[in-house]
Amino acid sequence: MTTAAPPVRRVESLKAARFSESVIREMTRLAARHDAVNLAQGFPDFPAPNEIKEAAAAAIRRDVNQYAITWGAASLREALAAQYRTRYGMDVEADHHFTVTCGSTEAMIATMLALVDPGDEVIVFEPFYENYGPDAVLSGAIPRFVRLDAPDWRLDEDALAAAVTPKTRAIIVNTPQNPSGKVFSRTELEAIAALCREHDLLAFTDEIYEFITYDGARHIPLATLPGMANRTVTISGVSKSYSVTGWRVGWAVASCAITPAIRKVHDFLTVGAAAPLQEASAAALALPRSYYESLRADYQVRRDILVAGLRDAGFRCFEPAGAYYVMTDIAGFGWGDDTAFARHLVETVGVAAVPGSSFYANPEDGRRQLRFAFCKTPGTLEAAIERLRRLS
Repeated sequence: MTTAAPPVRRVESLKAARFSESVIREMTRLAARHDAVNLAQGFPDFPAPNEIKEAAAAAIRRDVNQYAITWGAASLREALAAQYRTRYGMDVEADHHFTVTCGSTEAMIATMLALVDPGDEVIVFEPFYENYGPDAVLSGAIPRFVRLDAPDWRLDEDALAAAVTPKTRAIIVNTPQNPSGKVFSRTELEAIAALCREHDLLAFTDEIYEFITYDGARHIPLATLPGMANRTVTISGVSKSYSVTGWRVGWAVASCAITPAIRKVHDFLTVGAAAPLQEASAAALALPRSYYESLRADYQVRRDILVAGLRDAGFRCFEPAGAYYVMTDIAGFGWGDDTAFARHLVETVGVAAVPGSSFYANPEDGRRQLRFAFCKTPGTLEAAIERLRRLS
């Protein structure tokens, strides 16, 4: 007679039990199951530039298929240093200030693990990109949330100052912001910088949408403000600017004092990003200024198509100044639960969006909101709008 194995006492760690799987990726799975138009997850449905695809293929054919230097191929770090010096006037060197990672997602968690101790507090603006909560849990940090309220998502400087305590270690700034599309103004960034200097805080800035802004909004790296170069970790990557979200090539830019800690953690998290795609990413950074002008113009057309269509369908839209998402108010539809409404849209109407509650520490604060992504062809957006018109 076979004796049954005793049950495992506990499978999931206490850290993992404190957060759920990605709601964004869950909505993508539901979209595929119901053959819905996916306006949930932020990946383009149009091709990347031919130049960088050819560069990736050429690197593979040249047998650039083994490990690159752990903190990034020299070609990519040199290209990054040139871009940050030229575009933003930052005093950076390829060998001392850059860590190339497996996407900006890894850059953020590597930064948190490298620079934040358990019990430290980290300020997060909400609505926030959903990764920041789990990042705080995994690094042992305690998030303190500061609300940015629709329709303009303006920073309340008094609320930010009140959130700083003796335990505060860092402020996370995402600009242009996912999910709201907010682009922090120079005045707002100066207020953040002043607090960082006054209280000796670090700043972790997620700038992955840096080239996607509208209506004259201008992206300003926080690291370029007085006194911030040595206390800011600037995070970005190739995913959004070059329509290659599956490449997973990102980076962290930091001072000579900070970079070694990030590099150590990165090394033992992933060793390194894909070598041939790092070479192709260097080629992407060499694209002419006209590429970025076209990128911005094309996304503004897509934004305007989706915002007009959503309004026609009965949504109240908070028009974004950057990134490629639209936050909406769903109160006019009479639904009190954003998750139930999002499931109704994907299962019955055939359009996937992200419930707003996933972007707030208190889910109730997002119960009247949905986020739609417009990194799609105009044809895809029009197809989604046609389906959404059934709501009205």
